[in-house]
Amino acid sequence: MKNLPLLFAGIFFCLAFSFSGLILSSLIQYGHLEPVTEFVNDPNSGEQIPGAFVELDVDGDGKPDQLVAGVNQPDEQTFPIPSVGLAQQGKELYISMGCLYCHSQQVRRKGFGADFERGWGDRQTVPRDYILQQRVLLGTSRTGPDLMSIGMRQPSAEWHHLHLYNPQFTSPGSIMPPFRFLYETRKVGDTPSPDALNIPDNFPGEKPPAGYEIVPTDRAKQLVAYLMSLQLNYELPESRFSE
Repeated sequence: MKNLPLLFAGIFFCLAFSFSGLILSSLIQYGHLEPVTEFVNDPNSGEQIPGAFVELDVDGDGKPDQLVAGVNQPDEQTFPIPSVGLAQQGKELYISMGCLYCHSQQVRRKGFGADFERGWGDRQTVPRDYILQQRVLLGTSRTGPDLMSIGMRQPSAEWHHLHLYNPQFTSPGSIMPPFRFLYETRKVGDTPSPDALNIPDNFPGEKPPAGYEIVPTDRAKQLVAYLMSLQLNYELPESRFSE
């Protein structure tokens, strides 16, 4: 018992070290980040320029000597954009089904992998891309393609539904399992559903029986809405398409 204070001190030190390393240091580095516009007003010329900061020539010698924050345009769209509505519901489904264990959501910089060559994004992702996410889904492995920009690469809802129902329809040779349980086979009503899947003709065994149709459930629509919301089509001051 005489070592009890030392034991408690050790436990306290471990907890404090972990808190400082994982939470406090991250908050100091990234806690100040906010959504920004792609362009700001240059107080020198009044023109819009890319970036969050502008250089000022304070002493009038023709050389910039001060870096100040630019002024965003009023009512201009800021980035990143948060997931809302159906897409947010789809994100919860994405998490619950474990999609993040096979798919990442981070584009590495040029020279650190083949993300650019594979067309997974036109720029690397940075901490600001994730500041509006309560749970960041960077992923744990890359068994499947990175999905940070899947909404740009595949902007068709029909493509996503076919891919979820049977990945072989759209991606022959894919090792991704089918998610048929997100779809319902039912009798055609007075008129066919506009959401009914159009099964490719080269998969005749997958077509529903005559008089039936395969339609997405609400959960399938939520998941597809989320996947289509994953777009990296904007620039940030610290990450440009040209870099």
